Amino acid sequence: MTTEVLGLFTDSDFECTLLELDVPDIEGWEFFVESHGVTIYRLYNETSGLYQYKVYGELDDVLPSVCAEVYMDLEYRKQWDSFAKVLEVRECEDNHLVYWEVNFPFPLWNRDYLYGRELKVMEKNGQKVWIVLAKSIVSPSVPEASGIVRVDDYLQSAALSSNGKSGTKAFMKYYDNPKGNIPKWLINWAAKTGVPQFLTMMQAACREYPKFLKEKTICTKDDAKESKD
Repeated sequence: MTTEVLGLFTDSDFECTLLELDVPDIEGWEFFVESHGVTIYRLYNETSGLYQYKVYGELDDVLPSVCAEVYMDLEYRKQWDSFAKVLEVRECEDNHLVYWEVNFPFPLWNRDYLYGRELKVMEKNGQKVWIVLAKSIVSPSVPEASGIVRVDDYLQSAALSSNGKSGTKAFMKYYDNPKGNIPKWLINWAAKTGVPQFLTMMQAACREYPKFLKEKTICTKDDAKESKD
């Protein structure tokens, strides 16, 4: 099911993300950390007092086409991402948006997101590049829930292409404002440890994806057989 929202992203948004893979735009950005082959830069947001992040790295032995599929497959992500409490597509004013509730450590309240996203396959130097953009959206169809903090200032972009071997070269840009009095140690952990950990988890998920698809196909066939019987 598509989750594209007409007019949410421009051609320029996709082009800028595409360029980051080979020509990182880090002027004015502060080097933050390098861990497990992942390099992270950050830029201070004067308005919110928070940072936005750029992430550059590689996923060995995983094809970019598979990475893109795993990145977009919400059903599968619920299996490999323990932080995703709820992850589903909801219909809002003729658009299909992603609703995502994230587990936060006690005593913090969970956060939830409502956003549109779009995948576009582009080409650069004769190679395919998978671009995914996501942005928060406010909709009366999905009001804020009691005991959960709604994150309504969220942006994410990703570019995936071949690393010239059998792996994936990846770029991600990420910003959100989780609101509330989030401890500084937790924010630092999320950036320094959480992002590389997420990429490691995603790499493992990519390797297991063919197995997931095979089991899903078997279940679908079994369900179809039962309905006929």
